Amino acid sequence: MTTADLVGLIGILVAIGLIIWLAYRGFSLLLAAPLAALVAAAFSGEPLLAHWTQTLMAGAGRFIVQFFPLFLLGAVFGKLMDDSGSALAIARAITERLGAARAVMAVVLACAILTYGGVSLFVVSFALYPVADALFRQASVPHRLIPPAIALGSFSFTMTALPGTPAIQNAIPIPYFGTTIFAAPGLGVIAAAVTVCFGLWWLRRVEALARNAGEGYGPDAHVTADPELVRERAIDTDSFDPAELTHGHHSERSPSFMIAMVPVLVVLVVNLLMTWLILPRMDTSFLAEARWGGISLRSVSGIWSVVVALIVACVVLVLLNRGRLTELRKSLDAGANASVLPIFNVASLAGFGAVIAALPVFVVVRDGLLALPGGPLVSMAVATSVLGIVTASASGALIITLNTFGETYARLAAEAGIDPQLMHRIAALASGPLAQLPHSGAIATLLSICGATMRQSYRDIAMVIVVGPLIALVIAIALGKAFGSF
Repeated sequence: MTTADLVGLIGILVAIGLIIWLAYRGFSLLLAAPLAALVAAAFSGEPLLAHWTQTLMAGAGRFIVQFFPLFLLGAVFGKLMDDSGSALAIARAITERLGAARAVMAVVLACAILTYGGVSLFVVSFALYPVADALFRQASVPHRLIPPAIALGSFSFTMTALPGTPAIQNAIPIPYFGTTIFAAPGLGVIAAAVTVCFGLWWLRRVEALARNAGEGYGPDAHVTADPELVRERAIDTDSFDPAELTHGHHSERSPSFMIAMVPVLVVLVVNLLMTWLILPRMDTSFLAEARWGGISLRSVSGIWSVVVALIVACVVLVLLNRGRLTELRKSLDAGANASVLPIFNVASLAGFGAVIAALPVFVVVRDGLLALPGGPLVSMAVATSVLGIVTASASGALIITLNTFGETYARLAAEAGIDPQLMHRIAALASGPLAQLPHSGAIATLLSICGATMRQSYRDIAMVIVVGPLIALVIAIALGKAFGSF
């Protein structure tokens, strides 16, 4: 290794440290990512302005072009579910059915159904907290366990493990491996089951210990979520801008549970139909033309399936709730606006990754990662997990890893006979756990919504959405290496 390489590596480490520190201090990624990228470029003696305007912006632009429809439609769907009262109706029905005796399980299940159906985790957190608060108070379950219960149902297995989830973390690997959101369904279900079982076991254990110690719900008064504080802590969000939750018009009447569930089911059914029946039978030979990028259906079918599913679900939701969505334009505008900050945050991270990948010293980093024992599966899992720590964003970690190494991992997987579906599922699973450390804006926002503190709740949050999913990741890699994709 030359002296220039050593200085360049130091620059990358300094840039990584800087982006972590700025994220922890609450600075916007729109500022932190370019600044950190320019620091890394400066250490390597590269032209700063050229990297900012030609490398970083090009990387950010490619991400926006590819994924903006998913961010836009996902945010609009989530806002419509919130304003129509559908999210609240589902939450209330499930918690009432399971009752106070199963308070923790009820909250986890309600969150899981909503997020698996395409509702943003922040929308779910706001909708579920009042319901969970009343339920935990009635059951004398400690208030400090509300954030871990919501996190388990919203921030883990429905985001990266379950096949068919429309979460952006499950969509990002699609164009790199030519897969769909249903990639490696068996492994995904197993990973989800491990995460859920471990998380529920841990929360039941903590609840039992609290009861034995005489700890009940806790003080009657808890800090009420301050909208300004929530917005400040969610400045680096990668899913939905919480500032838009108070905009639009919330219906005072909620639909029945069955009506509320219809749009959620539509997302899943239309996804399946588009993936397995409709798109494969369409004549898409025109995509090979230069004006469409010279691509194949395999490159876009997964994205198109989710886009169509969300459009149909939004139309169905509006038709079923027209009397409740009395200010439809305001709700649509709020949903659309809620997508802008998240996609620019993740795009900024994509640009940061593009700059790092363009530095001469990156060859050393690449060779080091690819030399890890265990082949491309392990190498990709390690790279994505490490970048999760750096970015505090699961989608940011994924996009940097796959933008930088995607073609290489796809080639190595093909040479080793590894199914692209397995690569997709492992990449998604690896993106989540270490992105949920204390400097994560999503964690800080959840705690603010619930009126809890890091000291009260983070240990249990970490056990259910960091430790549990890491165990699931290891099991999924072991099964994948032993039996392949299934």
